[in-house]
Amino acid sequence: MPDRTLARAVILAAGRGTRMGQMTEEIPKPMLPVQGRPMLEHILERLAAAGVARFLVIVGYQHEAIESHFSNWPLPVEFRLQQPVNGTGSAALLARDFAANEPFLLTYGDILCDAREYTRCGDILAGNSGTAAVLAVKAVDDPWQGAAVYEENGRIQRIIEKPPKGTSTTCWNSAGFYAFRPVVFDYLARLQPSPRNEYELTSAFDMMLADNLDLRISPVQGAWRDVGRPEDLAAVNIP
Repeated sequence: MPDRTLARAVILAAGRGTRMGQMTEEIPKPMLPVQGRPMLEHILERLAAAGVARFLVIVGYQHEAIESHFSNWPLPVEFRLQQPVNGTGSAALLARDFAANEPFLLTYGDILCDAREYTRCGDILAGNSGTAAVLAVKAVDDPWQGAAVYEENGRIQRIIEKPPKGTSTTCWNSAGFYAFRPVVFDYLARLQPSPRNEYELTSAFDMMLADNLDLRISPVQGAWRDVGRPEDLAAVNIP
């Protein structure tokens, strides 16, 4: 395992996945099948291939299904219950003890990518001691459906969540996984509810940038998919 590989990973898997409609009435979105196995299983395997040895899954909706499936998984998987399920920021804060004051990877439970993308993201953090976080980004025509990430020479200047269509002057869209140093928990602990009455992970980035912390991008170069809608699930299940 490379010396700089991050050994811990947090997977946010507490939500129901309402955009999936009836498919998540009885099963949480991370457990939806991809090529015959739960999507979350693919994520854990790819993180393991990137050198991760310890895993924390933040669960909520139908958490018993996730915990039961991974109870005998070959590598150590821990669980934290988010209750209530009130945002990605409060979910990530539950990982504070697990991180044990070490840098770590974090991904949403519906993002599929190659293992080397995790490695690349972690290596950028490890190679820059003054960097607080690295955000994976994906080049798109218009990031209006996600978060527009503006950067200069790899350093993030600002992030605009759900910008109006056609208004962005950057091609970078947040790719849904990150490498963090533990300082992020100081900001997560200070989050206030958003207009949606949720504690948002992206709000922590705004606070970190306001304090002039160094945040960098890690452009995704290989396969990547946000499996957020039925058509995305259908696409990753094409034989």
